Amino acid sequence: MNSNKQPFVFTPAVILLPFLFIFSIWLVYWSEVRFGFRFNDYGVYPRTLKGLRGVVLSPFIHGSMRHLWNNTVPLFLLSTAVIYFYRSQRWTIFIVGLFGSGIITWLIGREANHIGASGFIYVLMSFIFFKGVITRYYRFIALSLIVMFIYGGMLWYLFPIEPHISWEGHLGGFITGFLLAVFLPVVYSKEVYEWEKEEFVPEDDPFMRHFDENGNFIETLPDEVEEKPILPTRFKVNYIYVGNPKTSEEE
Repeated sequence: MNSNKQPFVFTPAVILLPFLFIFSIWLVYWSEVRFGFRFNDYGVYPRTLKGLRGVVLSPFIHGSMRHLWNNTVPLFLLSTAVIYFYRSQRWTIFIVGLFGSGIITWLIGREANHIGASGFIYVLMSFIFFKGVITRYYRFIALSLIVMFIYGGMLWYLFPIEPHISWEGHLGGFITGFLLAVFLPVVYSKEVYEWEKEEFVPEDDPFMRHFDENGNFIETLPDEVEEKPILPTRFKVNYIYVGNPKTSEEE
């Protein structure tokens, strides 16, 4: 079983791995523009032996600058989130997600070359969302809600709403991410507070002792009250006045 020995620790790999992936897909597109190459034929072509090479190669191939740019930002953000929050499972998610989404696209796709990294993006989005729901761990839940808030509109593209978009690749990635979220174990160290421990005694806690078992506030006095001398309320003060005798002259 995989486990995060030191979860939620920022390392250079959190940024470096997504950067290298994005750099590679931009380099492929640049070489197409610069040297006139055409790599679209290396995409996933369903139900053909030759089309299986696209399972690995298609995420690096894009048909236009707009296509490339639309995939760059979510690919960087989602892959960074996976590496940071699921550090021990990142390679399993990436490798299985890449092959799984490609195979499903190869099985259900239309007879055309399916290219682009969007299927892999749907793997990451689906995994992050469903894993947060399944674990019910507050960090993962917060991450899944953020992802749905930002990229929830991508769910529309699981359906054939535009003819030139590979909704089959999106659906294949979404299914793969869901299956990874269900079957990939993630062990994390949950923070245990003092009041959650078995040996915790509320009466010994300086804060909890002010409340009863129903949560009602109890007015308590300190255990040790410093005794202070009680001063009398009235003081009898004697004043002694010594004056100079008056001297007078008789006329």
